Amino acid sequence: MPGEEVFIGSIDQGTTSTRFIIYDRSAKPIGSHQMEFTQFYPQAGWVEHDPNEILESVRVCISKAIDKATAEGHNVDGGLKAIGLTNQRETTVVWSKSTGRPLYNAVVWMDIRTSPICRKLEQELPGGRTHFVDTCGLPISTYFSALKLLWLLENVDAVKEAVKSGDALFGTIDTWLIWNLTGGVGNGLHVTDISNASRTMLMNLKTLDWDKPTLDALGIPSGILPKIISNSEIIGNITKGWPITGIPIAGCLGDQHAAMLGQACRKGEAKSTYGTGAFILLNTGEETIKSNHGLLSTLAYKLGPKAPTNYALEGSIAIAGAAVQWLRDSLGIISSASEIEELASKVDSTGGVYFVPAFNGLFAPWWRDDARGVCIGITRFTNKSHIARAVLESMCFQVKDVLDSMHKDAGDTGETKNEKGEFLLRVDGGATVNNLLMQIQADLLGNPVVRPADIETTALGAAYAAGLAVGIWTEDEIFSAGEKMKKATTFQPVLEEGLRKKKVESWCKAVSRTFDLADLSL
Repeated sequence: MPGEEVFIGSIDQGTTSTRFIIYDRSAKPIGSHQMEFTQFYPQAGWVEHDPNEILESVRVCISKAIDKATAEGHNVDGGLKAIGLTNQRETTVVWSKSTGRPLYNAVVWMDIRTSPICRKLEQELPGGRTHFVDTCGLPISTYFSALKLLWLLENVDAVKEAVKSGDALFGTIDTWLIWNLTGGVGNGLHVTDISNASRTMLMNLKTLDWDKPTLDALGIPSGILPKIISNSEIIGNITKGWPITGIPIAGCLGDQHAAMLGQACRKGEAKSTYGTGAFILLNTGEETIKSNHGLLSTLAYKLGPKAPTNYALEGSIAIAGAAVQWLRDSLGIISSASEIEELASKVDSTGGVYFVPAFNGLFAPWWRDDARGVCIGITRFTNKSHIARAVLESMCFQVKDVLDSMHKDAGDTGETKNEKGEFLLRVDGGATVNNLLMQIQADLLGNPVVRPADIETTALGAAYAAGLAVGIWTEDEIFSAGEKMKKATTFQPVLEEGLRKKKVESWCKAVSRTFDLADLSL
């Protein structure tokens, strides 16, 4: 009907917080709510979440976002057509099919307790660290779900017993949420989407199904795994007991893949999301590109069961915004994350200080889980502004390391450039509100950085996927980049080329100092 309000909801379940955002037909947010949940650190390098607390955070965010939108005069109850879901990837949950209770806390993507399992597999498997790369695109690493699942199978009695009795279900956070949203015990749908499945180390990138030889090699029973679906299709309806009932869940993507869609990245285009970590993905179209420079081959998105599959090259950085949280929570140098821009702006350089936030090792392109954080170049001249600026620079240097590898892997034909021959990096995520950070990023890359008007593209991507499945939007509308780019802010590089090269050399020297520090005495 003309004038009828139409809405799409988006659950954005991140590493430190959950949000629910309601979008109207023009993809404008008309109501949202966000809440943080507890981070558990049982031992050095271990990171856990309570799956039930995450579930409750989703419930609260949906309810409060709807209340806010309704208070603004929107008929959300009558106009909500579908829900999209996006989530922190790799984080692993095993729960009881019969009780619905988690059998252990969720083991988070940045957790490194599986290092001994990784070393053991590297020694035992003929292909070593890259044994599964041809199948799943991923090296053996603490990062991926399969290793976390192996740890649970080996170390948690409740998990062992549930697997033996056929009562265990495995999933990443998307699977856990969908199972509960669609009925839980007795009725819940046990599914995952291809982007989240591609991060487990267990999915074959060509067949888009669980890879039996990999399961056999790792000793993982296929019966505990969810069904793999596309990113945009009607999955099932939300059941009674939730703030909304009967609404279809129609889109599901891992957070970085959702951001690609939210940024409308076509083949040859890349985005970098700055959150707890930083994640850079380049859409490689319908072909996988095997990296020779430390990157991952992964899924971009598949927008429907019969739609073509888009692949991507990805570089994952474990610590980005988390370093700012560390300055705030552990050192007390700032009292809120937003203060870092002003503090870092008080100096025009780091004064020769270089900070490498290898708190839990280094991901792409280094892949060193024996690395630990360092801050070097400190003199009596160094003050907290220099440290703050070095933390911002560390985020940008890490992104540059990944993009340098990406350029080498993709080659000139694999990247889209503007009429000036420049490669544009699209950026999003909470940290991108920091103008100094974005200018430093452009300066260190030597390329323009483009920030959209709406930086929360992860939630938007999940909404797009759901809206596409129920006919609210078309692919042409989602990928109409021209209008979006007009509203974007572009940061142009101004740093002199010689100084850029010297700074990069110093950064690489700092990175080399982080290696082989995991065994330092406590």
